[in-house]
Amino acid sequence: AKFTREEFNVKGQELVDRVGQLLHEGNVTRLIVKDEAGKTLLEIPATVGVIGAVVAPWLAALGVIAALVANCRIVVERRE
Repeated sequence: AKFTREEFNVKGQELVDRVGQLLHEGNVTRLIVKDEAGKTLLEIPATVGVIGAVVAPWLAALGVIAALVANCRIVVERRE
């Protein structure tokens, strides 16, 4: 399968909502949250997006990250 990669810059407080939107799009295979310096803070395998209950701990982690960083980058890998 071929993959495409997109990057979005978001403010910390928008992080949880944006990741939620991306996971619901369905064709996402992986999400990587990075800080402004490009350091990976969290990596979410998209298989998680399929199983709603498993998303809760990731969203809690995202909430913590969102509180700590002013801006971050979401890298989205999609299956074409």
